[in-house]
Amino acid sequence: MQHQKNRPIFVVGSPRSGTSILTWCLGRHPNIIPLEESGWMGDLAIDLAIYYQIGTARDDYSLLSSMGIHNAEFFSRFGETITELILSHRVDLERKRWRRAAGPATPDHCFVPWYDAKTRWVDGTPEYSLHICGLRKLFPDAQFVHVFRDAISVVRSMLHFHRVSGQSLVADAQEAYQYWLATVSNCALAERAYGPGAILRVRHADLVGLPKATLESLFAFLGEPFVPECLEPLSQRINSSNVPADFTINEREVDPGLLEQAKELSQQLEAGPQSRETSPAAIEELEAAFNERVHFVATLPREFRKPQEVIATLQQENRRLAARAERLALEVERKRAIIEGLRARRERSKWLRSPFIQRSRHRI
Repeated sequence: MQHQKNRPIFVVGSPRSGTSILTWCLGRHPNIIPLEESGWMGDLAIDLAIYYQIGTARDDYSLLSSMGIHNAEFFSRFGETITELILSHRVDLERKRWRRAAGPATPDHCFVPWYDAKTRWVDGTPEYSLHICGLRKLFPDAQFVHVFRDAISVVRSMLHFHRVSGQSLVADAQEAYQYWLATVSNCALAERAYGPGAILRVRHADLVGLPKATLESLFAFLGEPFVPECLEPLSQRINSSNVPADFTINEREVDPGLLEQAKELSQQLEAGPQSRETSPAAIEELEAAFNERVHFVATLPREFRKPQEVIATLQQENRRLAARAERLALEVERKRAIIEGLRARRERSKWLRSPFIQRSRHRI
């Protein structure tokens, strides 16, 4: 029961889809801690996969193999430790947030902890949309909420974001569509792979138009009672970038194939219901993509070693050539000094042989 209560929650989806605001809605629940956006847990899963492969490479000497520590247990123990750390420091997190909000003049005794009774946590990092497979390895019982928003609305919000915040999320419409397609297609694949028991699709339009019914359905999925306080973050406009109605996208600068693919997936997820069955083929596709990423990261140092060796060789050759050039420069200076000395001797010899000098010597 305790393990059931501690199930982590990940809110995934494309940036500018409402992942942050939904995370704070969940964080108003008396049993859920809202974490800051992170990003490191996806990389941790990849690193652990590399270490596990190294640790089981030689069965005769492998501690992991000899003790019967299998892949699933290896990952999940790290996930359990992460959850224990988060829960053990939940009041510290709340105190820091309270201090930022209350200001330095507010006395410490005014702080009243609220997180101390919470047993679950939620992370709403959009980049985790690309790491769902790895996160499932760390947290096999984790629940995922896929916040879906149509491609055009997301792209408009991404491109307009810098006018509100002063920071650019993407360089252009091409990159915005690529980002949307990468995150949303992986979330859609995870929906098919793990089924409605592990991941729930929540439409951004429903958060805006039917907030209470949408959150009630969401908390039913999470196995938590709905509380009205969770609606409070939605009282303000979700789309904080406030994109003007006349803001347009120059789709001529977007690859037509990419544009068609994004719009087709967007229409499919907007109109079609979430699959009620799990797909072994989708699981294999996610596992293959995860393993490919692990292989890429594992071989990255080796792949970099070759150009590094070439660079080192070139640097050594440059140093050799520089030393040789310095020696030649010194030799040139030495020979120039010799030539100048010979010229001076020749001029002096000419001067000594001049008629004036000869007559002077004669008189003497």
